[in-house]
Amino acid sequence: MYDHPKFLSSGDSCLVVEFSDGIEMEANARLQDLRRRVAELRVAGVRELVPAYRSLSIHHDPIKLPREKLRAIIDGVMPGIGDGAAREKRVLVVPVAYGGEFGPDMANVAEHTKLGEGEIVKRHTARDYYCYMLGFTPGFAYLGGLDASLATPRLKTPRMLIPAGSVGIAGNQTGAYSIDSPGGWQLIGRTPLKLFDPANEGCPTLIDAGEWIRFRAITKDEFEAVKRGAEDGTYEPERFAEEGGG
Repeated sequence: MYDHPKFLSSGDSCLVVEFSDGIEMEANARLQDLRRRVAELRVAGVRELVPAYRSLSIHHDPIKLPREKLRAIIDGVMPGIGDGAAREKRVLVVPVAYGGEFGPDMANVAEHTKLGEGEIVKRHTARDYYCYMLGFTPGFAYLGGLDASLATPRLKTPRMLIPAGSVGIAGNQTGAYSIDSPGGWQLIGRTPLKLFDPANEGCPTLIDAGEWIRFRAITKDEFEAVKRGAEDGTYEPERFAEEGGG
């Protein structure tokens, strides 16, 4: 992680603030902090704040918000970034039905890891996963924190279509497909939650960068019940906050 963030230009309407040259949770936590602070200011001319693994892209209107003024705003909030104070850990609980029709590659993961299906589920649900960024498809979360014993290579031949909500493992990563899409991850389960909803104008993505994900195992009957609730709006995903986020 850099001692001081680097400012990079991506055209005349995007300023990139880079915190590291690698993937580090502390660096990502700092850029998420900057993202929140700039958003709270509601600065006229800021169009979008896009977090990545190691940088924050600030898209702005160069007429309403010249680069020099934007730099001054960032310099003003930067001293409070990563000051050592305990951060709030925001957790989203994602219910998942594992194995069977929901996890067609569970046997592959079991063979590679030499673990039983029950142990795979136990280890996969035992940790909280940090969302570094969203990408690939709308709402697809890049998560860190997979138990090394569960690491499994991608499929040699990717599937042409993977159902939305499918939870998988690819190398040392885990995550859930936000929409129906091609993909090569080893599928071990599926969540009934709608991870991307374009009809939700306020917040179309269920998972946000900087948030933590906790997978919870559910039965097939629970899957169907949650799915109905998610579709008719009667099911509210469990969220809570605790100290210790980064």
